Amino acid sequence: MAAGRKTGGRQKGSLNKATVDVKLAAQAFTTEAVETLANIMRTAESEAARVAAIKELLDRGHGKAKQVVDANVEGRFTEIRRTIGRS
Repeated sequence: MAAGRKTGGRQKGSLNKATVDVKLAAQAFTTEAVETLANIMRTAESEAARVAAIKELLDRGHGKAKQVVDANVEGRFTEIRRTIGRS
């Protein structure tokens, strides 16, 4: 391998053929899946099911909220703070 350089294999970010095939097959159900999520959001008796459906719809329509991880390393101890929210 060249010093610090990738010299073979797939290009960075490209999917393998099996992943592409599965993704294309799943995309055929996109409309039905979104309609089902919307139906669950409107009609589910369980509050948890309604919230989960709403979250999934919002994540797909507007993207998932960014998660920021802040690590402060001093000596032997590590403090990790996780902040969830949009930037």
